[in-house]
Amino acid sequence: MEEDFQWADVTANEIIKRDKKSYVCSSGVSPSGIVHMGNFREIITSQLVMQALLDKGKKAKHIHYWDDYDRLRKVPSNVPKEFEKYIGMPLSEIPDPFKCHKSYALHFEKEIEKYFKKLGFKIEIVRHSEKYKKCVYAEEIKRVLNEKNKIVEILNRYRQEPLEKDWWPVNIYCEKCKKDNTKILSYDGEYEIAYSCECGYSNTIDFRKKGIVKPLWRIQWPIWWHHEDVDFEPGGKEHYNTSGGSRITANEIFEGLYKKEHPVDLKYDFIIIKGAGGKMSSSLGNVITLKEVLEVYEPQIVKYLFASTRPNTEFAISFDMDVIKIYEDFDRTERVYFDKKEIQNEKKLSKEKRIYELSVVDKIPKKIPFQPSFRHLTTLLQIYEGNINKVLQKYRKKDVRIKERAKLVWNWLEKYAPDEMKFKIKDKIDIKLGEKEKEALIKVREILKKEKIDDINLHNKFYEISEEFNINPKDFFKVAYLVLIDKEKGPKLASFILEIGKSRVIRLLDQL
Repeated sequence: MEEDFQWADVTANEIIKRDKKSYVCSSGVSPSGIVHMGNFREIITSQLVMQALLDKGKKAKHIHYWDDYDRLRKVPSNVPKEFEKYIGMPLSEIPDPFKCHKSYALHFEKEIEKYFKKLGFKIEIVRHSEKYKKCVYAEEIKRVLNEKNKIVEILNRYRQEPLEKDWWPVNIYCEKCKKDNTKILSYDGEYEIAYSCECGYSNTIDFRKKGIVKPLWRIQWPIWWHHEDVDFEPGGKEHYNTSGGSRITANEIFEGLYKKEHPVDLKYDFIIIKGAGGKMSSSLGNVITLKEVLEVYEPQIVKYLFASTRPNTEFAISFDMDVIKIYEDFDRTERVYFDKKEIQNEKKLSKEKRIYELSVVDKIPKKIPFQPSFRHLTTLLQIYEGNINKVLQKYRKKDVRIKERAKLVWNWLEKYAPDEMKFKIKDKIDIKLGEKEKEALIKVREILKKEKIDDINLHNKFYEISEEFNINPKDFFKVAYLVLIDKEKGPKLASFILEIGKSRVIRLLDQL
């Protein structure tokens, strides 16, 4: 059997050991605020593992659940402070602060869901609020209530102080105020549970008929896994990083309740914003969203970032000059897939090819697609002041990737590119030039007028001109850039002039 080196394949092999007819990969996020790239790592990790299972000829699906029946714990920085009055209510029952969706939860869910198709995700969406309201988990809730002592025993192993005697593995949302400031008064061992609320309301309900009972989150995990027969779900490192971490105890509770091996798990690390450091936080507002990432990166490159990085490795989402390198790295991986001569080591070759397969959004193309250089596009787009149609004419070919990549390059230039990358072609010479400098540039103009020349020969001409007029080549290049773009440096001068167009440069130099 061929050895697997890519992390999703290694994880898939572990799942396949369960020897089932079909497999379920799961991911879950609480939509308590902006769903950022740190949350997205859970979703794409499960998606890539499902893809690996399918590529191995197995039946598999990815179910993503929104834990929208979770309580609002605190108000994020981008939500009005007045929403503090909803703390304790289910996210699905709170109005949308931005007044464009039916609920608070739905607003944040839809903000990221609309991009799943663009990434080619095969994903089934489940909203927990709908399940709870329909009392779908009634039997599971009955089980955890009756197995309360077993759950307490597991949790107490990791606690310095044991749980209170009146602790219960579930919360109840009050029927009157909709908050979970409730206390369980009694449970009959079947389906009836009595509660009272701080608002003064009390009642006894049958949780087969009223879906207001919500298991605590580390209890909800085992219920979900059992109900959907989950084989794999990743988890953030914060759920593992202490003795008795929530994922560790959830795994033990699952095995204690159901006498089955817990789902295969995979710990993933934080994603940081390049230059900011630290974990993303919706409540603090220091987040990057999938929408923002897709304004700079192609969908296949978003997938590539995750497919090529082990989940247990922290990495940064970059919007600085690293963007150019990431595009170059992806383009190289794509070339490797179609021409293995670029890598001689068979192990590295196999891994690179597999990363590319997992990165492709739709079907793998039959031949290597055209690869417009991100760096070159930064030059062309600024020459044509963002006119993508003129850029397409420059390439003299109709190609979807050129158009799409050009849009992303322009977004990057407008929003993130450092100043040294930006320029604008001048239409007037407004700097003072010495006589030798002026004569040197007039010589350049005459060469452009008379000769059919390529960038290599033009580059050599610059050194000849510098020598002829006794100008240090560095000073010659500096003054040429100042005349063209009012900067002391820029793209390689000879090819830059030819990209701008000889006639346009000649018109500028005619002012000398």
